[in-house]
Amino acid sequence: MKMRESRVLKKLRAGEVVSCLKVNFGDGQVSELAAMAGFDCLWVDREHLAQDWSVVATHVWAAKAHGTDVMVRVPRGSYSDYVKPLELDAAGIMVPHCMGVEDARNVIKMTRFHPLGMRAIDGGNADGLYTNLDFNEYLQQANQQRFVVLQIEDPEPLDELDEIAALDGVDMLFFGPGDFSQAIGAPGEWNHPKLVAARKRVAEVCRKHGKFAATTGSIDRLEEFVSMGYQFVSVGADVVGMSTYCHGLVSRFNKDTTTTQPVQGGYK
Repeated sequence: MKMRESRVLKKLRAGEVVSCLKVNFGDGQVSELAAMAGFDCLWVDREHLAQDWSVVATHVWAAKAHGTDVMVRVPRGSYSDYVKPLELDAAGIMVPHCMGVEDARNVIKMTRFHPLGMRAIDGGNADGLYTNLDFNEYLQQANQQRFVVLQIEDPEPLDELDEIAALDGVDMLFFGPGDFSQAIGAPGEWNHPKLVAARKRVAEVCRKHGKFAATTGSIDRLEEFVSMGYQFVSVGADVVGMSTYCHGLVSRFNKDTTTTQPVQGGYK
C-alpha cells in the first residue's frame, strides 16, 4: 500500500503550474464543488479562521474524493498545530510569517521525519492509512509526498532568503503581498517598488535552489506571475466569488425593479 500521491507535487515536479483556491467557508461542500471544477489545490485557513479539526477533515475528504490536494495554513504554534493537518491527510501545510533561517529550521524539525527532521510519529491516522503502511515506508513516503510551505510576508527574512531556500525539507516559498505591503508601510500598494522587488526575488531564489515559488493574486495577473517564475498561484477565494455573485444579483434586481410601475390598490 502507498500513501496518496500529491497532485500538487506531481504537477510541480513535471514543470507545470498549479491552480489554487482559498477556502474560507466551513462547509466541505464548498471544497467538493471547487475540486469538481478542477482546482489542483484548495487552501484551507486556520491562521485567521476558527475552523476546528473536524471541519478541516471534512474539507480534506471532500477534496481528495476528486483528486484535489488540500493545503492548510496553520496558526503559529506547537508541533501539534503543524502536524495535525498532515495526519488528517492534507497534502501540505503552509506556515505563516517565516522570519528567518532558524525559524525555518525549527519548522522542518517539527514537520519532517528522519533524516530531515524529528516529527512526532503516529501512523494510525489517515495519512498512514490507519497503520496499513509499513513504519519506515510511512516515514519515507510522507517526506516525499507531503509538502511544507513557508510564507515570506515580511522584510526580515529577505536577508536570509538564500539560506532558507537551500534547506532540505522546504518545498515551497509563498510570497504574501498583503502583509508584506503593510510591513513596508504601503498597505495595499501592490505595485510598490519594494513589493515588486521582493516578489521577483522570492521566485529567483526558489529557482536557484530548486524549490517552488508560490504566491496569490488576481487571475488577470496570472501570466505575469508565471513568467516571473511562479508555479503555484492562488487565484481566488470562495468568499470573493460569493460576494461578487450576491452583489451582482442585488444590483441587477434593484435596477430591474426601479423601472416597474407600482401597483395601485390596498385598503382605503
